[in-house]
Amino acid sequence: MQMADFLFIEPNPSLASPSANPDAFMKELPESALNELRDHVLLMGGEVERAIDEATRALIERDSEMAEQVLRDDDRVDALELEADQLCVRLLGMQSQAANDLRLVVTAIKITPILERIADHACNIARAAIYLNDEPQLKPYFDLPKMSWLACEMLRLSLDAFAAADADTARAVIARDDDIDRLYDRIFHELLDRMSNDPAAAGRAARLLLVAKHLERIGDYVTDICELIVYMKEAMVIKHSRQ
Repeated sequence: MQMADFLFIEPNPSLASPSANPDAFMKELPESALNELRDHVLLMGGEVERAIDEATRALIERDSEMAEQVLRDDDRVDALELEADQLCVRLLGMQSQAANDLRLVVTAIKITPILERIADHACNIARAAIYLNDEPQLKPYFDLPKMSWLACEMLRLSLDAFAAADADTARAVIARDDDIDRLYDRIFHELLDRMSNDPAAAGRAARLLLVAKHLERIGDYVTDICELIVYMKEAMVIKHSRQ
């Protein structure tokens, strides 16, 4: 379904009438419904944060069962995304015209598929862990644990910012993506050196490099979430501008 399909709302003839109460055009969505939407996004975000953490731990601790559990739990994330879509469509159908309410719903529509994609990256990390756990351990793990911790921290703070409609925190999280990028660059060069100096370890090093890339992409996706939070709070589009 395209975004235009979500945003089209059938006009209400009673509101279109000249005699209609003008205050009806500023009708707000029920607070309980908005809270349900926020809670649903936060629940999904919590599941995704846990997936990242457990996928990385499965790699570092060589726990393939934990990695398998991450893959099994991905179905729950997919189901939460579909439920959020349905909830957003239902809320838009209430015909609220309050701009802040509509921005919240539109933001939720865009955030949930981003969370689902982050969960996919966590699953890919879990698959790499399952493969590497059956191979001789390649030490050290470089800065992968630190990179994973930072990605989880950024996601957690972005969810806090969403819950509180806190644009300042969202902007601060965006700035931390530079730290993720620096860690990735360092890991990239260290693993390339390892491949050059130890050809027998090249396959395992390549898998770790993919893990680092997944974490780097998670940082990018969290940045996208934070840009949406700024839009939700301030009605300002900062994508590509980093204001």
